[in-house]
This record gives sequence, C-alpha cells and structure tokens, in this order.
Amino acid sequence: MSEPVKGPASYFPSIEKKYGRPVAEWKDLIRSSPLSKHMELVSWLKAEHGIGHGHANALVAHTLGEDAGRA
Repeated sequence: MSEPVKGPASYFPSIEKKYGRPVAEWKDLIRSSPLSKHMELVSWLKAEHGIGHGHANALVAHTLGEDAGRA
C-alpha cells in the first residue's frame, strides 16, 4: 500500500471536484499572476475565483514550494 497524500496536495482531489478545473490550471494561474506573496495570492484566488481559504492556501503553498525548489 502507498502512503496517503499529506500536506497541501491532500486537498487537490476536492479542489478539482469543487471548482471543476485541474490543479495544473490553478498553478498556471498562480504563476501568471503579478502577485508574489503568499497571502496576496490567497486573497486574490478567494476574491477573483471564489475559492475557499483552505483550498486557496493549499494551492498557493504547493505552487510556491515547487517554484522555490526550482530556483
């Protein structure tokens, strides 16, 4: 058996189901935003796209974490 998904990625199935877009699209949106700070991006996703706080936070944390790993 595989380990259960933990951390921000554990939200991804419910994000895709609730908002009808793949996580990759949300990550692309976050990366294309002129904003760069975590809470600015969370607030933007909530205001502009109607995403709940927990889901927005998970998407931003995961995306920024990936990008930091690439630097």
